[in-house]
Amino acid sequence: MNSLRIWLVGFGAVGRWLAGVLDAQGGRIASRYGCAITVVGVANARDGFVYDERGLDLGSVLAAAESGRPITDQRGARAWPGAVEGLRATEADLLVEVTASPPADGEPGLTHIREALQRRIPVVTSNKWPVALHGAELAALARRQGVAFRAESTVMSGTPVLSALADGMAGAVPVGLRGVLNATANAILSRMAGGIGYADALAEAQRAGLAEPDPAADVEGHDTVAKVMILSALVFGRQLSREQVSCQGITGVTVEEARQAASAGGRLRHVATLAFAGPDGAGTVTARVRPEAVPAGDPLAGIDGATNALVFQASPVGQVTITGPGAGPHLAGQGTLADIITVARGRAPNP
Repeated sequence: MNSLRIWLVGFGAVGRWLAGVLDAQGGRIASRYGCAITVVGVANARDGFVYDERGLDLGSVLAAAESGRPITDQRGARAWPGAVEGLRATEADLLVEVTASPPADGEPGLTHIREALQRRIPVVTSNKWPVALHGAELAALARRQGVAFRAESTVMSGTPVLSALADGMAGAVPVGLRGVLNATANAILSRMAGGIGYADALAEAQRAGLAEPDPAADVEGHDTVAKVMILSALVFGRQLSREQVSCQGITGVTVEEARQAASAGGRLRHVATLAFAGPDGAGTVTARVRPEAVPAGDPLAGIDGATNALVFQASPVGQVTITGPGAGPHLAGQGTLADIITVARGRAPNP
């Protein structure tokens, strides 16, 4: 049985979902996958970092968070005012970083991730912008340190994409990709194909909990830009800046445009495109996010509602299409959980 002590930094929707699953299903995970996972540290922005080397009572931590009490108020545990201080003062086998760091600089997630990797501690993250802005650097640092760096749920949430492309197709030469990578934008465009206006389709998505009260990241394309940058860094090994990815959102799309594409047998989709002039991310890059009319027969044409898809081109394999759900904290949590189990199974068995 492999044992794995983890720091869980970030205790919002994804962090709480993970804590709940590890608390309720720890026995099943240990039996099924041969790994005993113990959460020794938890942090959030409001309360700071709490640590118990024997393992925290996740039920108690969850109850504190749900009631609004400080998560650091745990019997027999030590606490620090911030995550960085707690990480530097304690030990674990894995950092699980699930904060939501903003696009300006990817902080504080970037600092958390670097802190762990520099100490030869593997990292699993669902935090998009640190990986989008510095993914190639972080992956190279992890390789030099000989530890894992996994970010499955940063693209298509719980649908396995990064592991399929980087691990499952290891050795193949990546050429390019196209994708529908934002479930909110796709759900809105799907409704507009049926004659519903943008404002009404957005309101529906917000009532369903699919779109945030401020939907800008989704409908203006910023979320998809981050995913293009992540795919470039972790699959092609090429770091892109935000300025290298041209972006047009869906806010200007009209019902007439959506219906016209549908009447021709296709669909209007918010398409991400990434291609390079040379193999393995070499040469000039084409990176963009924009609404496009895709014809019938295109793999992206049949992707309706809150579904994502990615069409990947590699040599000698050819074209591979991956389709699945792409939104919700439980899906992001599942992608993160899969990464945690992968790291745990890769550790040497206990002596």
